[in-house]
Amino acid sequence: MEADEVTIREQNFHSQVREYTICFLLFAVLYIVSYFIITRYKRKADEQEDEDAIVNRISLFLSTFTLAVSAGAVLLLPFSIISNEILLSFPQNYYIQWLNGSLIHGLWNLASLFSNLCLFVLMPFAFFFLESEGFAGLKKGIRARILETLVMLILLALLILGIVWVASALIDNDAASMESLYDLWEFYLPYLYSCISLMGCLLLLLCTPVGLSRMFTVMGQLLVKPTILEDLDEQMYIITLEEEAIQRKLNGLSSSVEYQTVELERELEKVRSKKTNLERRKKASAWERNLVYPAVMILLLTETSFSVLLVAFNILYLLVDETAMPKGSGGPGIGNASLSTFGFVGAALEIILIFYLMVSSVVGFYSLRFFENFTPRKDDTTMTKIIGNCVSILVLSSALPVMSRTLGITRFDLLGDFGRFNWLGNFYIVLSYNLLFAIMTTLCLVRKFTSAVREELLKALGLDKLHLSNNPRDSETKPSANGHQKTL
Repeated sequence: MEADEVTIREQNFHSQVREYTICFLLFAVLYIVSYFIITRYKRKADEQEDEDAIVNRISLFLSTFTLAVSAGAVLLLPFSIISNEILLSFPQNYYIQWLNGSLIHGLWNLASLFSNLCLFVLMPFAFFFLESEGFAGLKKGIRARILETLVMLILLALLILGIVWVASALIDNDAASMESLYDLWEFYLPYLYSCISLMGCLLLLLCTPVGLSRMFTVMGQLLVKPTILEDLDEQMYIITLEEEAIQRKLNGLSSSVEYQTVELERELEKVRSKKTNLERRKKASAWERNLVYPAVMILLLTETSFSVLLVAFNILYLLVDETAMPKGSGGPGIGNASLSTFGFVGAALEIILIFYLMVSSVVGFYSLRFFENFTPRKDDTTMTKIIGNCVSILVLSSALPVMSRTLGITRFDLLGDFGRFNWLGNFYIVLSYNLLFAIMTTLCLVRKFTSAVREELLKALGLDKLHLSNNPRDSETKPSANGHQKTL
């Protein structure tokens, strides 16, 4: 008996070591990729060799850690879905024994823990540390800045604690619920993370429909459009004349007229960008122009329509079956049953839709007017803006599994703290979320595909000068061949 107990303890120890090793390797890969992404956008002018350089380097490492956690949260649900199907297909395979339910649950718990850590500790510390200078009267240096940062973190924690208590008193005025908030680890942090998750889901509800309609424009900019009734040679000739005219004006201006010089340089950059796009369109093959672009547009339309259709079916399912709730009955477990009607193919489609929704939400986030100036630029993004972007991506990615389960994109049950959110058990919140998503996505798509018709109707009625259309192209200006501005 004692030998059997020792053997069991050894097996548990080796399995835990194996799981931690796998988690560490996965996170190391995500960290390296995140580091290269951030350094690609980070402003090079921020690299000094002084005290600020150390502060920037620490903030860079913390931001990289947060971005890696965000990537892990995005990959969490697809990895769990594909692992479930692999375990069903090869239950006795020796080479996938490391892939088990314990590892999946551990990844969900680690993702929840690190999301809380980054959102409430690391990112506030990085921001305050970057903006700190040290208290007056103290010797300047890293220690003074750390002291000021810690004081600011304590004050922020007290402020958030008070806000959560007030919110709990307004929503659930119960002595037991108020006393539970005193338990910091078991109740307070999950409750606070539940509120953040709800805010992230509401932000996704706003960003994703906009992003789904915006994806057609983005892919149209990345791909080469078919040349129908267009003379590219004539357009190249006109754009070359515009470039030469602006260049002559720049050469004729004196260096003292700084404002006009900056404006002309921006116009010259736009004209050269258009010229580059025209050259690319001329060099593109007929196969790339006439086949790839229509195929990608049809694929985007199919995925978007399929997403709306799944949400519509989920609304009907919510009305007739309470197990459709995100916080419904527990599932069969990892590797026990397929959660998709079509098996492995259905799981692959679910994963594609989850990634598509995440990309669309990010595109929609940066397309909103409030966040337009938040968009990172290559080699020209300050650390403060990088921290803000990392926090935004973390909130969106942490809410992605919750949104995917709430909309019925997948039937995979939320594990760890993700499945403990109280609002997921509220029928009216879940139903309203599904209805709003379907309605907003449909309206955004209708608005997208009818914008050209609206513009033509306004022009036919002579109302185009009233700027009734919200199309940003209406306000663009284009330099003519003589260098003057001509409104389109």
